[in-house]
Amino acid sequence: MIPGQAPSGGGVTNAMSVDIEDYFQVHALAPHFPRAEWDQVPTRVGDNIDRTLDLFARHDVHATFFILGWVAERFPDHVRRIAAAGHEIASHGFAHHRVTELSPEQFRRDLAATRGVLEDLSGQRVRGYRAPSYSIGSSNRWALDVLESEGYEYSSSIYPIRHDHYGMREAPRHGFRPTGEGRLLEVPVTTVECGGRRFPCGGGGYFRLYPYRLSRWALRRVNEREGAPANFYFHPWEIDPGQPRVRRAALRTRFRHYLNLGRMEARLDRLLGDFRWDRMDRVFLDRAGAR
Repeated sequence: MIPGQAPSGGGVTNAMSVDIEDYFQVHALAPHFPRAEWDQVPTRVGDNIDRTLDLFARHDVHATFFILGWVAERFPDHVRRIAAAGHEIASHGFAHHRVTELSPEQFRRDLAATRGVLEDLSGQRVRGYRAPSYSIGSSNRWALDVLESEGYEYSSSIYPIRHDHYGMREAPRHGFRPTGEGRLLEVPVTTVECGGRRFPCGGGGYFRLYPYRLSRWALRRVNEREGAPANFYFHPWEIDPGQPRVRRAALRTRFRHYLNLGRMEARLDRLLGDFRWDRMDRVFLDRAGAR
């Protein structure tokens, strides 16, 4: 952003979020890192959380951190540091199990275990949840009912696109009440519509793939043409080009995971300056009139 120039977006404040998991916990790399062996794998998530907090502090931005219970148990001081810096603590599940792998009762237990750890460490009430790998869709909408019954106020678990690992193309693009008259608000990752087609612009691998100018244009279009806030996310491992490379992973997996890691932090630095940002709860729950 040019010094003295107002951020893009026509005054709209967007939601910034971070999915706290380590590089070896990504679903695409699961065949190479069994959960039973996670404690033997060198971790990098602590240092990457510190870099993320420094990045936000430079821009005076507060964000939502969706944290794995597994990470929270092993890095309790980092959870406390995130909360002390004014960021929102939210749930990303305990050990990155896709919701499609769980029964309703297993999902309920996963939610309870993760929430207990996060609330004990942070002193915050956990209001939000994001499914690992956006694994709530048309085949398991029951998970939204479970979230509602467990008292969650919002979820950010649906990606309204078609993708080989996730996606619910028919879902609304903006926040909606998936259980009808219930309290739960579902906040999909942001997409943009152009020429009758829907394109992702809410972060992750797409943000590393597309030129920054294209991502900025798409987010500005959502803010200015639709008057809607964006829901953007990234992972701490995405700003870590020094992470170990899994050479035996499939070519597509390696391309998606390692693409432009060395450019990601600089792009985020520009993004944080070019738009207005805040936590998920303040952007979407306050906007929806939640109490």
